[in-house]
Amino acid sequence: MSRQICEAAIDLVKNAEGCRLTAYYCPAHIPTIGYGHTKGVTAADVANGRTITQDEADQMLASDLASFGDQVAKLVKVTVSDDQFGALVSLAFNIGTGNLAASTLLKDLNGGDYLAAADQFTVWCKGTVNGVKQTLPGLVTRRAAERALFLSGTDQ
Repeated sequence: MSRQICEAAIDLVKNAEGCRLTAYYCPAHIPTIGYGHTKGVTAADVANGRTITQDEADQMLASDLASFGDQVAKLVKVTVSDDQFGALVSLAFNIGTGNLAASTLLKDLNGGDYLAAADQFTVWCKGTVNGVKQTLPGLVTRRAAERALFLSGTDQ
């Protein structure tokens, strides 16, 4: 059974992603729909104006977060609170589990240094726009929220 994602993390993802019921390209030019859902979304969906209902967007998000939650649970080797887990799932949802797996954040966390791990959230504020890696204001805001959620789950 999947670990539940806390409401604070779900709200964080919804806020950061926004919900668009018509297919679009995200800033990194990836075909997307709903709350940042990319799996199976194509350029043709964007070109043809594919739409979904709010209910479908909510279901896609729940499924996506459950999948990312399962992957994060396999990567994290230390005990984390629900808020910490939720912050990690939000991060992985945005950067991918491959990037999380290779990150200093995960190395620090699995090494037991929760505060150093928290400080690594701010490293992930860049996105590729028009072929150029740049700091994106939306990612700065999102990482600050993820870091705060992560820290709210620490006793340190």
